[in-house]
Amino acid sequence: MKHAEYAARDALGLAGLIAAGEITAAEALAAARARCDAVNGRLGAVIHRMDAIAEARADDDVTGPFAGVPFLLKDLFQDYAGVPGASGNRALRDAGWAPSAHAEITRRFLASGVNVFGKTNTPEFGAKGVTEPAAFGPTRNPWHHEHTPGGSSGGSAAAVAAGIVPMAGANDGGGSIRIPAACCGLFGLKPGRARVPGGPERSDTMHGANADHVLTRSVRDSAAMLDATAGYEPGAVARIEAPTHSYLDALSRPPAGLRIGMLDESPLGLPLHAEAEAALATTGTLLESLGHHVERAAPAIDGLQLGQDFLTMWFTQMAVAVDDVRRRTGAGVEAFELDTRAMAHVGRALAASEYVTAYNRWQGYRHALADFHTDYDLLLTPTLAGPPPRIGALATPRWQQLALRPLLRLPSARALIRSGIVEQMARDNLRHVPFTQLANLTGTPAMSVPLHTTAAGLPLGSQFVAPPGGETLLLRLAAELEAAAPWFDAPPTDDIERP
Repeated sequence: MKHAEYAARDALGLAGLIAAGEITAAEALAAARARCDAVNGRLGAVIHRMDAIAEARADDDVTGPFAGVPFLLKDLFQDYAGVPGASGNRALRDAGWAPSAHAEITRRFLASGVNVFGKTNTPEFGAKGVTEPAAFGPTRNPWHHEHTPGGSSGGSAAAVAAGIVPMAGANDGGGSIRIPAACCGLFGLKPGRARVPGGPERSDTMHGANADHVLTRSVRDSAAMLDATAGYEPGAVARIEAPTHSYLDALSRPPAGLRIGMLDESPLGLPLHAEAEAALATTGTLLESLGHHVERAAPAIDGLQLGQDFLTMWFTQMAVAVDDVRRRTGAGVEAFELDTRAMAHVGRALAASEYVTAYNRWQGYRHALADFHTDYDLLLTPTLAGPPPRIGALATPRWQQLALRPLLRLPSARALIRSGIVEQMARDNLRHVPFTQLANLTGTPAMSVPLHTTAAGLPLGSQFVAPPGGETLLLRLAAELEAAAPWFDAPPTDDIERP
C-alpha cells in the first residue's frame, strides 16, 4: 500500500478497507511502519517500537470499529503490559521499567480493534506544553521542523500530522491534547471528568483534571473512539450519564443558533500575538456565517489565580512522581531534569493547608463557568496565545539554571519560593498556554479545532469549552466546522523545508 493511498484515509476509512478485504491489516501496518521509518528520524515522534506485538496482532481475527488500524500509544499513563514505559524520564528509561498490566484506556483502545505498534514521545512526566525531554530529545513539528508540535502529547500529534498513523493516543491534564492539536493542524477533544476511564491505578488523576483520548485528523475518528472508550469503570469516583445517541451518529445533526461567548484576552493579562487574534477572528467569522451568534464574554474568573492554583497542583504532582520513580528505580536526583526537580522541590515545601486552599478554589471556578454557560452554549478562546514556538524557545534560560542549582540543595524550598525564580519560570511557561487549564480544573469537556494557518505556514487552533456532558455538542459543532472549512486534505509536507 503506497503512502498516498494510506494517508488519504482516516482511521475509519482504513478500517473500512480492511473489513471489505481490499487491504489486509498487515498491509496497513506495513504502510504505517514504512512512513515511520521514513520520517521519524527527523521528527522524533515515536520513541519505542512494538513491531513483534503488532505483527502478531495483524494476523489475529480482530474485531471492533477500528479493526486492523495502525495506532500509537502515548508513553504516559497509557500502560501496555510488559512494554517499557519511561514517561519521558531517564531513570525509567535506563531501568527498562515495564507495567505488569494494561491501563484501562489501553484495554479499551485495543477492544476498538486498533493495532498498536509503538509509543510516542512526551516531556518528562508530561509537565510541559512542549515535547523536548532530555531522555529522548525533542519532537519536531511536521509543518516546520524548527518548531514544537506542542505537548505533552507532542509525539502523538507529530505522528498523526506526519501521516504515520491516522490517530494516536493522547491525554490532557492542562491542555496536553488541545495544545498539540493547535500546533499541528489536528482535531483534539478533551473529554470531561469521568467520561473516559483513567484506572486502574490512576482513576481521577489530579482530582479529575486529567483525561485520556486521541488526536485525530478527522472529527468522526474522535467521535467513534469516544464511543469505544467512554463509560463507567469499576472503582471510578463517578458514573456519569451516557449520551442518548452515539457520538458518531450525533455528527449528522449540526447544532443550530448557538450563543457563543468569546474570550479574546489572555487570562494572565498579557498581550496576545497577532496570529492568535487572527485565528480567533477567522473562527468567529466562520461561526457567524453558519448562523451562530458570537459576542465578547468570559466567565468571572481570576485567570492569574487559576493559573497559580493549577501550578500548586502541578508542583505537588511532580513531587509525587519524582519520589515514586526514585523508590522504584533507586535513581538519584541527577536522573531528573532540572525543571522537574525544581517543581518537585516546591511541591514538597507546600503545606497541606496551602494545597487544600488552592484546591477548594476549583469549586469557585466550576460555579463561575456554570454561570457563564447559563447565558452561552460555549466559550470560545484561542487555544494558544501565539504560534507554535521554536524548539528550545521555552527552555529555562541558562542563568536561571545556574541560579536554581544551589537553591535545590537547600533542605527547604521556601527559599526557592521567596527567590521568585520558579514563579517566573512558571509564568513564562503559562504565558504561551494560558487558556487551556480552565477546562481541566472544572472537569468540563473542551476541544481545539484547526481553522487558521499563520503567515509562516504554521497551524493555530481555536478552543471551545462546553458545560459538563457537552462532548456531543462539541463534536456536532466540530463536524459542522470541518464540513465548512475542511482541513483533512491539507497535511504538512515534512519533506520540504518551510520558511
